[in-house]
Amino acid sequence: MGPELWFYGFIPEIPMSVLTVETVNRIAWVTIQRPEKMNALNQEVLKELDCAFAGLEHDAGVGVVVLTGAGEKAFVAGADISELRELDSASARVQGLKGQGVFQRIEDLPKPVIAAVNGFALGGGCELALACHLRVASENARFGLPEVSLGTIPGYGGTQRLPRLVGKGVALDMILSGEMVNAAEALRMGLVSRVFPQADLKAGVEKLAATLLGRGPLALRSALSAVHQGLEMPQDQGLQFEAALFGLLAASQDMKEGMGAFLEKRPAAFTGC
Repeated sequence: MGPELWFYGFIPEIPMSVLTVETVNRIAWVTIQRPEKMNALNQEVLKELDCAFAGLEHDAGVGVVVLTGAGEKAFVAGADISELRELDSASARVQGLKGQGVFQRIEDLPKPVIAAVNGFALGGGCELALACHLRVASENARFGLPEVSLGTIPGYGGTQRLPRLVGKGVALDMILSGEMVNAAEALRMGLVSRVFPQADLKAGVEKLAATLLGRGPLALRSALSAVHQGLEMPQDQGLQFEAALFGLLAASQDMKEGMGAFLEKRPAAFTGC
């Protein structure tokens, strides 16, 4: 089976060898399992991420996804340089599009995806975290896009997502210098939204995920769509799109349940309808 099949939409069931997916209390924990390689991205990891997220999109038993790396040293320390150094101009472009396609699948998931960054998130690892909807980090986390020091540029979406997230000037500083930022600086610039002591990262992520699971699933899906698609529109069109989604939600049982629960001072029982 050629790579073009899984990249262009045909996602077969494949055995997982470098990825684990475990669902507990409607939270799917997706863990990259290459700690001996600092969880570096290679062809196998990309293929398994693509397959895993294709399945999670349609898994009714999953409400939130957490993406992390095995061990305490790295989320993903970058792409596999031994693979990248063999690329020529044509194959490098194909590889870039392939990685971008996988990361776009993650960003397009209609359920919240949290990157739990436990150590280094460099190069492709930083780009992978950027594709997630929320990024939380342990205090030992380090972020960076060091590709220029290797004579290349970020190729999995870093030049596009980072400026949209932290602003053009700050993004250019990171991209052009190739220097790392620590968790505290990442929090200050808005690259991550929460930082926990390393020992508390999992518990902190679980608490955040549980909060999201208590919200209306249709509302979460619409909020993700409003932000992601709205940012690509002129503001007046984005406002119209927001109003349209707001109108659609008004016809849902979830909105009636949520507002009824608020007025009756009880927890809402959302059904996703």
